[in-house]
Amino acid sequence: MSVRRRAAALAITAVLCGAAAPVAVAAPSPSPSTPDLPAGLYGTKDPTYDGVWRQSLAFLAQKIELVTPATQSVDWLVGQQCDSGAFPSYRDASKPCDAKTVADTNATAAAVQAMVELAVHREVVDNGVNWLKSVQNEDGGWGYNPGSPSDANSTGVVAGALARAAVPLAEVTRKDGRTPYTALQTFALPCGGEDGGAFAYQPDKKGELTANADATAAAVLGAMGKGMASGNYNAAKAPVCTEGSELTPEQSAQNGAHYLARTLAGSGHLELPPMPGAEESAPQPDFGNTADAVVALSAAGHKDKAAGAVAYLEKHAQGWAKEGGPAATAQLVLAAHATGTDARDFGGVDLVRQLNATGPAPAATAVPSPTATAPEKPADTSSDDEGLGLWWIIGIGLAFGAGIGFLLSGRRKNQQL
Repeated sequence: MSVRRRAAALAITAVLCGAAAPVAVAAPSPSPSTPDLPAGLYGTKDPTYDGVWRQSLAFLAQKIELVTPATQSVDWLVGQQCDSGAFPSYRDASKPCDAKTVADTNATAAAVQAMVELAVHREVVDNGVNWLKSVQNEDGGWGYNPGSPSDANSTGVVAGALARAAVPLAEVTRKDGRTPYTALQTFALPCGGEDGGAFAYQPDKKGELTANADATAAAVLGAMGKGMASGNYNAAKAPVCTEGSELTPEQSAQNGAHYLARTLAGSGHLELPPMPGAEESAPQPDFGNTADAVVALSAAGHKDKAAGAVAYLEKHAQGWAKEGGPAATAQLVLAAHATGTDARDFGGVDLVRQLNATGPAPAATAVPSPTATAPEKPADTSSDDEGLGLWWIIGIGLAFGAGIGFLLSGRRKNQQL
């Protein structure tokens, strides 16, 4: 499951379904009431679990559409960083970070990516990078909070942030030379079988791996050293699943892309898994994870395999994005950009205008929408690069509220905020 969305899902679950919040994830700070939301923040809903995440995604999506966010909004995000270099999910910036401030690797990685792409506040990038490197696990990966077990989602987004900040991932090592690539490959399922090539979120208690589409999308980007705002690649190649025990990071990424392409080939979208304990019902589409898969496939050189999913999102995901707010709308912008689709006319909806309206008026906006056809620029420039289904997590939040123990150390990507 998506570690980057869990905590946020709990927030939206509480709003939509009345589910109890888990005790496994500490709230960064008391939830502000809607009228008292800080100036500069995108969205109107409670930012406790996803304030930094949704702000960062909004900036990434605006950047690739040549929109310059307001200085006030950038300053808000910068102000969320602690002196250590870490970002929490959200905090009251009028008070200094202390031992009770819950550091968040996913929020930090997203903020680092946003600052890199905006090409501002390099000190924020450098401090964030240094902190991320300091909390790397011995297996080479990262968990949601410092010291928590590594997972594919956290490791993928952190790897993307380091790469976009021009940090060679092969040099970010722990004992025995373990790197982020090493960790990601421990979550990879071997080729062969229905789920061959996929990545798991984490091994289960028995050490077994279960395919997870969202973890796969994050791992594909991380293994390729790409951020969430990946560019639009014209080259197309057939997805291939390479067998073997000693694969290169690129081969592991291509195996994941092979799994995603095969999974999307039928309906053109991913589906939410059944909620534990719930009665059988018709499968529900997972718009967020579908958008993530589109970005990952395009970044891996399989834009043609994502075409059906983009068409599905254009037809069905507009209501979800509008209700979801900046994070959800940004996901669709990222998916549109990754495939060369016009985000300003996405199934008749101007996603860029919709995103801009969730925050302070931008400092500048390009018109018409840019057509991105070139590969992304090197990591040391302010290029267009990255990508992230929340509704899957809602089911997990409900399960947890019902007393089903599930590891909830999650990434907030609250599609409602």
